[in-house]
Formats: sequence, C-alpha cells, structure tokens
Amino acid sequence: MNIVILAAGQGKRMRSTLPKVLHPIAGRPMLEHVLTSAKALAGDHMTVLVLGHGGEFVHEFLSKTAFQAKTALQSEQKGTGHAVLQACDQLSDDPVTLILYGDVPLIQTQTLQQLAQLAESGGLGLLTQNMPNPTGYGRILRNQDGDVSGIVEEKDASAEIRQITEINTGFMALPTEKLKGWLKQLKPNNAQGEYYLTDVIALAVAEGVPVYTTQASNEWETVGVNSRAQLADLERVWQRELANRLLESGVTLLDPSRIDIRGELQCGTDVQIDIGCVFEGKVVLGSGVSVGPHCVIKDAVIDANVKIQAFTHIDQATVGAGSVIGPYARLRPGTALAEEVHVGNFVEIKNSEVGAGSKANHLAYVGDATIGKKVNIGAGTITCNYDGVNKHRTIIEDEAFIGSDTQLVAPVTVGKGATLGAGTTLTKDAPANQLTVTRVKQVSLNWQRPTKKSK
Repeated sequence: MNIVILAAGQGKRMRSTLPKVLHPIAGRPMLEHVLTSAKALAGDHMTVLVLGHGGEFVHEFLSKTAFQAKTALQSEQKGTGHAVLQACDQLSDDPVTLILYGDVPLIQTQTLQQLAQLAESGGLGLLTQNMPNPTGYGRILRNQDGDVSGIVEEKDASAEIRQITEINTGFMALPTEKLKGWLKQLKPNNAQGEYYLTDVIALAVAEGVPVYTTQASNEWETVGVNSRAQLADLERVWQRELANRLLESGVTLLDPSRIDIRGELQCGTDVQIDIGCVFEGKVVLGSGVSVGPHCVIKDAVIDANVKIQAFTHIDQATVGAGSVIGPYARLRPGTALAEEVHVGNFVEIKNSEVGAGSKANHLAYVGDATIGKKVNIGAGTITCNYDGVNKHRTIIEDEAFIGSDTQLVAPVTVGKGATLGAGTTLTKDAPANQLTVTRVKQVSLNWQRPTKKSK
C-alpha cells in the first residue's frame, strides 16, 4: 500500500512559526497521530509526506521518531491535486494509494482499513460524512441511482448544491496507476484557481471506474484543524473520548471532563482518578491505585494499591505497591520507591532508591541517595549531594533514624540502625547502631532585649 499524507499547508490562522501539523493533540503532534494510524494499517509500506511551509521542522520531528517516511516538496500551494502529484514519482504503481491529511489527526486505523478495502478491487474509495451543518465542505453529488457522480467544493457550489449534507472528508483510496493518470488531467478551473484532488472523482466516473463510499463511526475522526480555537475544541473532544474508554475499561473518573491524557495511560482494575489530573508520556497505574486531584504524572509506573494524594508531581519514577505519596510531593527522574514507602508533603526525591517501609513525611530533599528499609527521615532533612561541580551519593542503611533538620554532606554513609540527632550536620560516616550528634553546647546568657527609643 502507498500512503500519501498531505502536510504542506502553512496554517496562517494558527499564527505560529510552527507548521500546523506539528501542533499537538493530547501531547503529540497532529502528524504523529496520523502516522501512527497509518503505520498500524500498513506497517512500513511506502509513506510519503508532502511538505511545504516549515518543512525543515517536520524533517527534524521525523529524525526523532521511528517512523519510516519519505518526503516530497510542494513549493507552491496550488491545491490538493497538485500536492499529491508531487509524491507520484515515489509511489509504486501496483498497490492502492491512500490519501491522508496531517491536520486531520484523529482518523482511526479501522476506518482507514474500511476505506482501503473499497479500492482493492480496482474501484475508488471515498470517505464521506453526513453533517447537519456542512458549511465549508465539498458536497457529494449522486445520480438517480445513488451512485457518486462528483464532488463540488462549497465556493463553486450553487445554492441548491449547498443544501446537500453529505460532505467529502478528503480521505480517498485509489488504484495508483489510474491516480497518476487522473492527476495529469486536472485543470484549475474553479474559484480558487487550484488543482483539486476531488476532480478525480468525475474523471473516474467518466472512465467507468466505480466509486464506493464509507463513513467513519465517529464524526470527530474527520475533523480538521485550521485555527487555535479548532485545535482546542478537538482536544476536548479527544480527551472526552479517551475518558470514555477509561470508563468502559472500569476506571473511576470523578469528572470525565476534567482529565488530560497526553500520551498513553494504562490502568489496572479499580483505579480511581480525581479531577484535574494530567498524564504525560507512558504511565502505568496498577490495580487499586487512587490518584488525588490536580496531580501530574509523567513516564511513571505506579504499582498496586498506591495512594497518590493531591498536587503530587511524579516524573520518570517508579512507586512500589502500597505506598502513600503526597500531598504536594515531587518524585523526580531516577526515583525508585519500594513497597509501602511514605513520601509526604513538600518532600522532593531525585535519582534515589528508597527501601520498603521507609518514610519521609515532611519537608525533606533526598537527592542521589540509596536508602534502605524502614528508614525514618525527619522533617527538614537534606542530602547535600552537590559540591558545585559534581554530584555525590548518600547511603542510609536499613532501620536508620534521621532526626529533623539534618544535613547529610555527601559522600557519606549512615550505618544500619544508626540514629542522627536533630540538627546534625553529618560530614563523616555514622556508625551502625549508635547515636551521632553534631551540635554546639546549649548556653543561656543574661541578656536584655533592646527596646525602641522614643522620638
């Protein structure tokens, strides 16, 4: 199968230096959504992106992905027919060619499969849609037998034709050899002065090539984006669709209209998600996980029965089963928590392993550390891991107790079962099973507090 994706439009109404097709829906560029659907349908078969404005940005995007796609340049914007013509030299004659659009991001693989099958017998497949308000779309013309006879763009349509509610979505599947011939016959005889791809329908009918139609199961699959407002509207539509899929799989969403999934979210059974949560990248929530309101979780694995409380941020971390995180906690990249770890309010952990049953319940920073099992980290504790040039590691062995307001100046080790008294600044290793304290002697002095002098 050949796949041609039209992605040359400038998108002036977006008012952006970024090509329109690279603006995101659900955290991924619109073009990536289209490429994903195409790859699921056709694997690594021939895919050609027709680029124009901002093509260098699209090349940069492709270089960072695993998609196998060639590109063609439409240096002048002369219409959709002219755009497809730029890709023809790279298309094999034998298979079907599928025409997709980089700014129509939510087309589903199943719909494309139905469309492609229409053309496999030598016919032309056309994806249409019935819309109550078809303003702006080309209308499908049918003869007395109900067969498609042509497409008329709205700017070229009479008042009578504009009453037709069956519209052209732009998606087509065509025999490639015939497509190449039809494209060479196109003329810019229309209000836009462009070469319309839709004119190949009339050419196919004239040659006796049957035109078959199918429709998408969901209207949002064929909705294109031309402005920031349309992008925002489609984002909400897609987020609600993703929320519905979670609900159908058994996830409890306290408000399905207030969740944002910007990547892939996998959930086990009996997962509950409160309002205002954002999931980025690939996130896995195990069975029984509850996520409180306004949490942000990115590229993380959360094991079963974890409770994540409000306003927690988790980024590239793993959380063991039965742990309690937050509220207002932050787990940064490289954090790995074992089972039943407690990380409380205003605690930040980075690039550290924390053993089972350990706790840091209040106001602490743990960076570049290895913490054993059943360790208690008191409020105000800081691992001083950075000397201004290099990062150093702190090791706290099992069952150690770190008193409040302690600074551990890495590299340093706290032995198993050791206790650090509150206010300790540890610069040397603390031996196991002993109390280590670093304080000046407390003194009380006779002293008179100054008073403010009267004017």
